[in-house]
Amino acid sequence: MAEEDQTEEKAWRSSFTEGGTTYAASLFWQPLLNEDNPLPEVKEAAENILEGADLYVARKGKSSQFGLAASSQGFSRGWPSAAVALVTGLGSVTSFLGVFKVDGGWWYICFRNDVILSDGDTLFVNERDAKDQFISMLAVPDWDAIYAPAEWQIEDTKSDALGPIIERGLKVKLDKISANNDAIMLGVIAVCFAIILWFAYSSLKSMFFTAPEAPIIAPVEQVEAPVELPPEPKPWENMENPIDVMRSCYAATQKVVQILTPGWHLEGVTCTPGAGVVTSWRRELGRITWMQQALDVSGVNFSSRVISRDGNTFMVTLPIEGISTFNSPPEYDEGDLVNAINDINQTLGVNIAITPKTWVSPRGTNYQLLGFEINSTNDPLNWIELLMKFSGLSIKTITYDINTGNWNYKGEIYEL
Repeated sequence: MAEEDQTEEKAWRSSFTEGGTTYAASLFWQPLLNEDNPLPEVKEAAENILEGADLYVARKGKSSQFGLAASSQGFSRGWPSAAVALVTGLGSVTSFLGVFKVDGGWWYICFRNDVILSDGDTLFVNERDAKDQFISMLAVPDWDAIYAPAEWQIEDTKSDALGPIIERGLKVKLDKISANNDAIMLGVIAVCFAIILWFAYSSLKSMFFTAPEAPIIAPVEQVEAPVELPPEPKPWENMENPIDVMRSCYAATQKVVQILTPGWHLEGVTCTPGAGVVTSWRRELGRITWMQQALDVSGVNFSSRVISRDGNTFMVTLPIEGISTFNSPPEYDEGDLVNAINDINQTLGVNIAITPKTWVSPRGTNYQLLGFEINSTNDPLNWIELLMKFSGLSIKTITYDINTGNWNYKGEIYEL
């Protein structure tokens, strides 16, 4: 069966040509711990993760990786990796998402926090597959750059030509995983030969040139002093200030609930520190352009805007800013925390649900926490004073239901 038929059947291809150079795409990417000697990790992955892989390429840098491929799937030794060429061609960009129309189809590339995702290098045969994969990642915030074909007409994306970018990148070529076996064998033979020569020389020297034996002086054992690690930071020494979180989440929520469009219904609003506010509008009647116009004139700076494939859901992400950090050591043990929260429940007639939790630090230290969840019609500004009586408290999510006017708060409190 011809390679063209095989690639059509599996809906992806192994290469495309740009500027007269054939580039390898659709590699399977994995982290590389030892960039100076990648073969042991590469061989282990080829045997246990991607069976049949016999080609690889290594990407050195801040987050080293290796990509695997199989010649049985149409890959050839000597092809440069398209992903490595694009990543290095973009220079200091650490997170980008893109689809480029190439001669072999639609090349999807996803580079996040200096890492090529394991499925983030795929040359799709079908445009729909590439677009679905692209849209699924578009909702993730904080991309440095986003590339998409101009005909897709997706807002805030670039349609730069691939050629000039990939041409200035590094051309790191696919190599045989077993390519270094001959060199290794030659090295072993050379070492063995050197040992034989040394042994023969030593024997002759002892037979004909034996010198008087010198007194044996026992070496003084050097005892290395144990390396003292710096004290492990406590998790509450750099906490996000709950006051800032509640105020910022409330302000951002107020911005989105004021965006009203005929025929479009606002669904739940969720605020998460570090990710921002995420919400969506559901179409009941009307058109997409009505919702787009409402967002354009709202004066709100969204970090992402995504329309569902059927055109009936419009999802946005809004960043939250001004979150300071501070040291907030715990002041209560579990018993005191439970009693204090139960007293609040009985005084205000609310139900603050609590759940004991444990967090283990990287050095194995156990920290006890009390998780809490509050459902209330009171907005975050009303809860600030009450919750701030607990030191070591963090807010994880704040959710607002516009239909009921109900607020949901989830967080944790460190215990002594």
